[in-house]
Amino acid sequence: MSYNIVVLVKQVPDTANISGEVMKPDGTVNRAKLSAIFNPEDKVALELALQVKERYGGKVTAITMGPPKASDVLRECLFMGADDTILISDRKFAGADTLATSYVLSAALKKLGQVDLIFAGRQAIDGDTAQVGPQTAEKLGIPQITYTEKVLDLKKDTIKVERRIDNGHEIVEGKLPVLLTVIKDAAIPRPFKAKRVMAYKNAMTLMELEKLAEGNSLLVAETLKEEYENKGLYIPTLTMGDLDVLPERCGLHGSPTKVHKVESVVLASNEHIKIEPTKEGLSLLIDKLLEDHTLG
Repeated sequence: MSYNIVVLVKQVPDTANISGEVMKPDGTVNRAKLSAIFNPEDKVALELALQVKERYGGKVTAITMGPPKASDVLRECLFMGADDTILISDRKFAGADTLATSYVLSAALKKLGQVDLIFAGRQAIDGDTAQVGPQTAEKLGIPQITYTEKVLDLKKDTIKVERRIDNGHEIVEGKLPVLLTVIKDAAIPRPFKAKRVMAYKNAMTLMELEKLAEGNSLLVAETLKEEYENKGLYIPTLTMGDLDVLPERCGLHGSPTKVHKVESVVLASNEHIKIEPTKEGLSLLIDKLLEDHTLG
């Protein structure tokens, strides 16, 4: 049996390097001031999806919602082994919170037709809400299994997974189609494959092809699109006009959540103790750790 597998991925600001101008006046993230990276848990979700494909057969499609620059993360998905990619991008989607994001994602997934498995990272590092995956499943009206750690078995229309819970694990079975959110310890993402990097490094969206054509009068964007489609290098883009969505439920208009302020908090100590590399020094270290309850 061949499964239709979709992975929801996101390009996120590198929150480990916050600048002083991280927020815009409207309360949204000033992404231009931060370098962008592949959301770590989404990359683990992609790895788990690729492992399922290799064990049980199927096709893996990576989808991301974001600005045109988010095509970078889709090329990384192709480098890892994804079969297809789709970019969801429209200025009217900008500033979306989890409610508006899951609404658009669910509309895009419905457009794909029958999807058996949807993988997503547990949460994104730029929001830490862990809501987009579950909200998307709710809008699709399908089951969800959160905190997925291992896929144990997959048979026809049933999946068995191990999920993390407080102080342990539990085994859960679910009916397909199902959405699974994946924790960061579920797998180690595979490195990019050199052959796939060479094959897909020039994969482009229509906007990127149009920009390429602007710099050369001999190139026509529509002709380039046809050529790239024939080579398997075209990344389709879905805009608001391509989806069955209500404008008032998208972007800032459809986002009741507002961020008023972001602060970078640095914890510092007013004192330090030098521990000598001796038996007495180690005893002192253990005593201090026990004293502040770091140990014990």
